Amino acid sequence: MSRAGCTDIVDAPALRPGEDRPLELNLDEIAERQLLARMLSRDYDDWSQALSRVGFCANPVRLVGRSEMFDTSTGELVRSYGSGDEALGVTFTRCGNRRADKCESCSRLYAADTFQLIRAGIAGGKTVPETVADNPLVFATLTAPSFGPVHGTRPNGGRCRPRRDTGHRCHHGRPTSCMAVHSEDDPTLGQPLCSDCYDYASQVVWQWWAPELWRRFTITLRRLLAHHLSTTSSRLGDVASLQYAKVAEYQLRGAVHFHALVRLDGPQTPDGFAPAPAAITAPTLACLVEEAATAVRFTAPPVHCDDTARALAFGAQVDTRPVRTSRRTDDPERSLTPEQVAGYLAKYATKSVGDTTTRNNAHLRRLDRTARHLASHATTLEEDPDAPYGLLGKWAHTLGFRGHFATKSRRYSVTLRQLRRARQRAQARIAEVSRAGARINLRQLEAELLSDEADETTVVIGSWVYAGSGWANEGERALAVAAAARAREHAQERAQARRERKARNTGRSEDR
Repeated sequence: MSRAGCTDIVDAPALRPGEDRPLELNLDEIAERQLLARMLSRDYDDWSQALSRVGFCANPVRLVGRSEMFDTSTGELVRSYGSGDEALGVTFTRCGNRRADKCESCSRLYAADTFQLIRAGIAGGKTVPETVADNPLVFATLTAPSFGPVHGTRPNGGRCRPRRDTGHRCHHGRPTSCMAVHSEDDPTLGQPLCSDCYDYASQVVWQWWAPELWRRFTITLRRLLAHHLSTTSSRLGDVASLQYAKVAEYQLRGAVHFHALVRLDGPQTPDGFAPAPAAITAPTLACLVEEAATAVRFTAPPVHCDDTARALAFGAQVDTRPVRTSRRTDDPERSLTPEQVAGYLAKYATKSVGDTTTRNNAHLRRLDRTARHLASHATTLEEDPDAPYGLLGKWAHTLGFRGHFATKSRRYSVTLRQLRRARQRAQARIAEVSRAGARINLRQLEAELLSDEADETTVVIGSWVYAGSGWANEGERALAVAAAARAREHAQERAQARRERKARNTGRSEDR
């Protein structure tokens, strides 16, 4: 392995001397010395292999311990492994952070797993039968209501907030109109026209109760489906079942909105994928989703004794589209495919508020301060275990949103846990087969590894102790981050090459 520069870190080099696209590490003098010391160290090869095994994770978890695998039928020891077997004396595992600003490598893996999970619920695969693609499916976007006018882009290059009386001002003396045409990278996008008129407290409270609004939305939708199918909510499961996958995304104004795939299946069966009732088509389901989103209401209790109750609802901009008959918003002439929908949701599943707009933003800073201010005045859990805002301070960094950024119903498709366990077991199985010099059927292996875990014939007993997180210093972390960036570029180049080969092969077929 080369040590001449930040070169080959296993199969994904961080930097190559003379490259046209050097990766800027922006290290200080101390970190540069740490990086150089690691690359010149005697155990650099062992370290780089450990780096590769955790997929160039920026903040891996260090573990010390041992695990043993036994055959459940005979009690025989099949395999044993311990951190002492490693050259560095410690076992590294991925941090698993979904946020791209924290760990690009783990974020990409999370997005890939989320893509497979969502796509399986659209078109089948990963133990989900392909017949699921015949059931009605709707792509819905549920937004937050307005808390005050903000700068934004308009279709067809329209002006931001045109008004005939451009001299009109709010009672704080600021204009209530904006005649500018904002570009996509304009830093004023999402900023209030008047920050003093903007209802920051209500936005934080809305974010806090957004998961409750979603819960009530699913309940309302099930009631509407039952009414449409001439049954009761309690007996809906006898004729149909509602499944969904949802991700949350921050808008430029710092407000969360939900993107969801809503699917209607038939009555629940052991595999959970029965045909949907013929009485509800995808357009009908889209109408019911919109009706449910419009009808949901929740009265939020006051944050403190001087506060008032608020009637919360989703915003007026509710978008519902049958997946197989809709069009892409960025290219209306092209159909919305399962891969595009899955990729869209997977991308937003790895985002945070800091990815949407930088935290060096007056509007977001004020939202953050408002959340912390409300938390400081709210009743704490120590004072009242049932205090509705007792944990608000814990979620101030997310501007009050306390929900999961990616969720799904139980029977929508395969779970992330199944995908992760299957990948881990596949890597171990492939390594065994490779050492034996044999060939392996990857399609057959996937079906086997995603099968019911109850069929396992082995059990693993382990004893592990947490030894810390992260690499030894900033120089090592910089090498990991650079390697992850090069791995991403390498994957993108390979994907582009595959698309080009596919396009050439398609052209040749058409010529024949």
